[in-house]
Amino acid sequence: MTTTPTHQTLSWGHDALRLDLRIAADGTARLDLRIAADGTARLDLGAPSDPAGDGALPLVEVTATGHGRFWSSHRLVDSALGARLRHRAHHVTREGGWHVLTVALHDPDTGLVAEVVYRSPDGVPALRAEVTLRNEGAGTLHLESVTSLALGGITDVDLDTADVWWADNDWLAELRWQRRPLRAALPQLSGRVRYGYGKGSFALAGQGTWSSCGHLPMGALSDRASGRAWVWQIEHNGGGWRWDCGERHDTAYLALSGPTDGDHGWRHPLEPGGEFRAVPVSVAFGDRLDDAFGALTRYRRASRRPHPDHENLPVIFNDYMNCLMGDPTTEKLLPLVDAAADAGAEYFVIDAGWYDDSAGWWDSVGEWEPSTTRFPGPRGIHEVLDRIRERGMVPGLWLEPEVVGVRSPIAAALPDEAFFRRDGVRVVETGRYQLDLRHPAARAHLDAVVDRLVGDWGVGYLKLDHNIDAGSGTSGHPAEVPAAGALGHHRAHLAWLDGVLDRHPHLVLEDCASGGMRADHALLSRMQLLSTSDQQNLLLYAPIAAAAPTAVTPEQGAVWAYPQPDDTPDEVAFTLVSALLGRIHLSGQLAGLGPEARALVHQAVAVYRDLRADLPGALPVWPLGLPAWDDPWVALALRTPATTYLTAWRRPGAGPTTTLHLPHLRDTPAVATPVFPAETRVTTAWNPGTAELTLTLPTAPSAVLLRLN
Repeated sequence: MTTTPTHQTLSWGHDALRLDLRIAADGTARLDLRIAADGTARLDLGAPSDPAGDGALPLVEVTATGHGRFWSSHRLVDSALGARLRHRAHHVTREGGWHVLTVALHDPDTGLVAEVVYRSPDGVPALRAEVTLRNEGAGTLHLESVTSLALGGITDVDLDTADVWWADNDWLAELRWQRRPLRAALPQLSGRVRYGYGKGSFALAGQGTWSSCGHLPMGALSDRASGRAWVWQIEHNGGGWRWDCGERHDTAYLALSGPTDGDHGWRHPLEPGGEFRAVPVSVAFGDRLDDAFGALTRYRRASRRPHPDHENLPVIFNDYMNCLMGDPTTEKLLPLVDAAADAGAEYFVIDAGWYDDSAGWWDSVGEWEPSTTRFPGPRGIHEVLDRIRERGMVPGLWLEPEVVGVRSPIAAALPDEAFFRRDGVRVVETGRYQLDLRHPAARAHLDAVVDRLVGDWGVGYLKLDHNIDAGSGTSGHPAEVPAAGALGHHRAHLAWLDGVLDRHPHLVLEDCASGGMRADHALLSRMQLLSTSDQQNLLLYAPIAAAAPTAVTPEQGAVWAYPQPDDTPDEVAFTLVSALLGRIHLSGQLAGLGPEARALVHQAVAVYRDLRADLPGALPVWPLGLPAWDDPWVALALRTPATTYLTAWRRPGAGPTTTLHLPHLRDTPAVATPVFPAETRVTTAWNPGTAELTLTLPTAPSAVLLRLN
C-alpha cells in the first residue's frame, strides 16, 4: 500500500461510477455518495467541512463491548470506534474487468484496523463493498456489529419526495415489493428547534437459517421528483443480516450489515492478531428504479461464478409441482420421461421421494440411497435414469443436503460436533437435525453423496433444497454464541458449494429452500438457478414470475409451468407464459394432456428455445411498475439493444385493456408481434411519443408474450 499525504484527492472508478477519496488533516475519511447530473454515480470521500452538520459517516461503523455509540440508538451508525478510525493508506488496482480501491483505516486507541475494499465492474453503476477488521492492539475487542457499507449525506434523494422499498417474502408468496414514503417512516423532527440526530430508522433484519424468509436481503430508495434510485443487496446466505435507512443532518443515510448483537445476539471476540470479515454487500444506481435494477442485474452477472448453464439455458422438466408431488415410481416416471422429451425438455429432474422406502421418510432422510420399493426392477432407479439419457436428456435428482432425519442411520454415524447444537444439545426442527458444515465429517459425508450421484450415477443436475429453519444458530465451538456459529456454517456452506463445482464443473445446481426462502446473491453467485416459489396456483404465480428479476438474473429464475389435463387452453397458455422470460421448469401431467394442450406446450418450448439466446444479456423493465400481489394486470419486459420481450397477464377481475409504459422505446416505431400463444386474440396500439402500448386481452385469465422491435 502507498501512504497518502493529507489533503490529497484521488479520483477512482470508471465512466459509469466515480469515487473521490479525500483525506482530512486529522486523518478522518468519510463516504458521501451522489449521482451526478449526467447519471453517473459519484462517491466523495473526505472529512466533512461541517462535521456537525452534513450527515457524512465513517467508512466503517463498528460497535464492541465497551465501545458503543456516541449517540445512543438502535441504528447501525454513530459508533464511537467508527468515529475514531483514521486513514492509514490506500491502494488502487485492477482485477480483470473490475476496478478496485482498498482503504486501510486505524484506531490508535484500540489498535483496530479496518480494511475496506470497494469494487466496481467496468461500465456498470454498481459498487461492491467488503470490510476486514484486524486487531493490532493488546486487548481483545468483543465485536457487536460491523457495517459492510455506510453511506451518509445522500443528497441526490430528497427526504420529502423519497420512497423506501422492501420486499416481503413468504412461502408461496415471494417477492412482494412494498413502497413507503420515507417521511412516513422518518417524521420531520425539526421546527423551531433544529435536531441533527434522531434515534429511529427504517430497518429490516433477517432471522434464522433462511436468508430471505420474511424479507429479501435487499432494499431500495427512490426519489419521486428526480426519478433517481438506489438498490442494494446483502450477499449473505443466512438470516443474519440488517439494513438501516435513516436521516442525519437533514440528509438520508444507508448502512448495510451482517449479523448484529441487537438483532441476532451476534458477538465475535477479536483477539490480538485476529481477523474478522464482514459479509459483502452491493449497491446499484439508476435514473429510474428499473435502471437501478438493470445495473444490479449487470453486476450480478459480472460477479457470479462462470458456468455454461448461464448461456445455454436448457429446458428443465421436474416431476414435482402439480405432478407427482414427492411420489415418484418407475411406473409413473417412464411416461413422463417420454412426454417431457417429446415436448423438447433437455433435463429431467426426479424430485423428492426417490430415496423413500416407507411412508415416513421426512425424519429418516440423510443416506440418499435409492428406494427399492419405488424402483423395483433389477436396475432400480437406474432404469429411469437410463431412459432419461436414452431420450436425449440429462438426469437430475432432488437433494436436501444440510439435513439429517432424527431416525436416519447418519444421525448416529456422525459425531455430535457435526450438527447444530445449542447448550450442548443437538438442535431438532421438524424431525430433522441441521448439519454444521464447518465440521470435516459433515462435509465428507456430503461430498461422498454428491460424488456418488454425479460421478458414479451420471447425474448432471442437483436440486438442493432446504426445508427447515434451524433458528438462531449453533454454539458448537467453545464460548461461541449461536449467531456466530451460524455465520461460520453459512460461510462453510458456500465453500462446500465451490468445492462441488470445482470437482464437477458442468454440474447444474438449483438453489431451493421451501420455494424462495434463500433468494440471495451469495448462493446465486455460485448456483445456476433459483427456485422462485412452490406456488401451485397459476394465477398467483404471475406476480412472483414478474418480480423474479428483482432478486435474480432472468436466466437464473426458475418458474414452474404446470399445465393440467382439466385446464382450459387459456389457463395452459397462462402458466406457460409465466416461464418464458426466465427458466422453464416444466411440470404437470404432460402425459395426460389433450392434443390442444400438448400442442401449446410444444409450441411454448419451441418459442423459448428460439428466444433464450437473448436472455443472458437482457435487462428487466416493469411496464406497470413492480407487481402487487392482487394487481389485476401484471407485466414484465426484458429489453435488449435490438428487441424487447413483453409478458402481460390478465387475471380474473381485470378489465380487458391496459396501458403499458416502455420509456426505453420512446420515439421509436416499435411493432408489437405476438410470440406466444400463436393463436391469440390480443390487440395492441403503440404510441411512440408517450412510449405507451395499449393492450387488450378479451378473456380472463389469459396471458401473452409479445416481441417489440
